[in-house]
Amino acid sequence: MATAVRTAIGMGAAALAALMLTPPDAEAAASAGDPVRHSSASPAPSPSTSARHSATPSPSASPSPSATPYGPKTRTYAYGSHARQIMDVWWHPTGPRRPIVFVIHGGWWSGGDKKYMTSVTRSYSQLGYTVVNLDYRLSGDAAWPAQRTDVISAVNAVRKHAAMFNADPGRYALLGFSAGGHLAAAVGAYGDGRPGLRGVVGISPPVSPLSAFADGSAFGTKEQQKLRKAAIKLAGGCVPAKCPRVWSSMEVPFHASPGDPPMLAVHSSEEFVPPYQSEMLREALQVVGVPMVVKTMAGTQHSAPLYREPGVAESVQAWITARLGYVAPPTAALAQR
Repeated sequence: MATAVRTAIGMGAAALAALMLTPPDAEAAASAGDPVRHSSASPAPSPSTSARHSATPSPSASPSPSATPYGPKTRTYAYGSHARQIMDVWWHPTGPRRPIVFVIHGGWWSGGDKKYMTSVTRSYSQLGYTVVNLDYRLSGDAAWPAQRTDVISAVNAVRKHAAMFNADPGRYALLGFSAGGHLAAAVGAYGDGRPGLRGVVGISPPVSPLSAFADGSAFGTKEQQKLRKAAIKLAGGCVPAKCPRVWSSMEVPFHASPGDPPMLAVHSSEEFVPPYQSEMLREALQVVGVPMVVKTMAGTQHSAPLYREPGVAESVQAWITARLGYVAPPTAALAQR
């Protein structure tokens, strides 16, 4: 059925934003609520010589992991001109080039902030990976496909400057929560796969906005009705009947292709983003020979609370490690355990 609808409606198109990788000035970083502690020992790489781009973040008054030769360096960069097109990069300057994990926050596509993903970002940094915790334009800033474009732009920027972060541009994974899980899956299914993308993980991902629209009718729960409204806002305020191409572009199962990366989705059995959304995506990917695992936990927990359920974070880490390869944690991280 998905194939038939996909053929009838067609895939929406999205133009990629121009890339740039420059540190924002101190005032912009502060207003963005930057959760990362910066060290004066961190380098200030910048492809630009303008005054705005050469500014360096203020060092933290408290000890930073960057203070040790083995700990991660952290810094906030802009990958576009909008205030929300920023990302925190955590990297290890020593040892072999490391695979990259991109973390994408949730928030109904209309809210949320990378600062809420700091603990998740830290956990993957402690495993030895280069980690990118990114913000993106919200639905109130720009309609779809701006959000997908932003994630792709951030990925392209980091891959382009991978040497600066001691990272391997040919090995990276996307980890998204709720709306961020939808964005991660949408990037994974964009075109016939993305260069270097080895895996996509979604925690409670609403990969089928059309299903969310249907479930959020007057008979849906309060949360389902809210998700329906959020999906309409993401589509620029337009319902599926009036803007079928936009909704087709947002619907991840419609875009499954043989070059897509393996995917993992985790849901609660009774949450307002039901597991069947990811099961639809799994079926579409199976048709084109791409593996996907849908893991269902008992209960109603959604997104980050679900990730904190016993065993969930560990299983996700194991899945990502199996696709990116194991990286020995830095000496400092081991010493802190």
